[in-house]
Amino acid sequence: MNIDTRIKFRHLLCFLEIARQRSFAKAADAMAVSQPAISKTLKELEEILEASLFERGKSGVSLTAAGVAFMRYAGPCVQALRDGVNSLRDGEHEAGQVRVGVLSTVESLLIPEVVGRLHQRHAALVVSVATGPGAYLLSQLRVGELDLVIGRMTDSPDIQGLTFEHLYSESMTLVVRPEHPLLAAGDDALGRLGDYPLVLPTTGTTIRKHADSLFVQCGVTPSRQRLETLSPALSRRYVLCSDALWVAPQDSVCLDVRRGELAELQLPVREPGGSVGICRNSALGLSLAGERFCDVLREVAQAYREGDFP
Repeated sequence: MNIDTRIKFRHLLCFLEIARQRSFAKAADAMAVSQPAISKTLKELEEILEASLFERGKSGVSLTAAGVAFMRYAGPCVQALRDGVNSLRDGEHEAGQVRVGVLSTVESLLIPEVVGRLHQRHAALVVSVATGPGAYLLSQLRVGELDLVIGRMTDSPDIQGLTFEHLYSESMTLVVRPEHPLLAAGDDALGRLGDYPLVLPTTGTTIRKHADSLFVQCGVTPSRQRLETLSPALSRRYVLCSDALWVAPQDSVCLDVRRGELAELQLPVREPGGSVGICRNSALGLSLAGERFCDVLREVAQAYREGDFP
């Protein structure tokens, strides 16, 4: 059987889109075709491979063991062809490109410094940054839409099957506006934490677990009046115009605290937080631009660990 002549590009695109969307209907919408057309294309591919690639369930579709194995090759194949086509357009082959997923905890601190150093050293380099929840970014990494994902992900079930490189550990902290009443409360501040609104990461995220742990260790019942968001910009703005307390990753607020724009409440305990690092899909080869990004990121992370950060 000559599989190379039977499998078409549309088969691979269909397979990857279903894997990404975990739904035939959503995959059909994304590819601007009908759902029967999606089902027919997948059936053709499964007949060629003589294997079932997806399992249907109440919560959608998921990859079978055969589907997971095929994903390791289908993703790189499609991405390699896309890269080859793009490299010939408008002289883009002269510039490297790396596509990076960035969690909100490192978005405003490390990444600007990394991109700045890269652009100083390489005249033609494109860094494409995607943000969003960790589960979404890791799903994009699995199917080859991203080269790397940076952030705190080791507690996420979606990281299974991917590789993770530790860069540093990040603790949680509690910050308020500089004129907040608790800053002058002294020893009474801890017992009054529950009197003020909270800004917390969204429920179900890895970082939320660490935020909740901080209150448990302090023996404090947190306020039920809350803003839940992963947006540092929204969190920062709300805290500055209210008496809310922001349970934040150290990375998100250290520059604000250093500049005096936010103040850190001193607590008797410190939540150790989690491991920040680089997540890769080992089934996909990393481009030269991706390797350069990782090298500079390691350099910046080391400076941050040693307290020698700009």
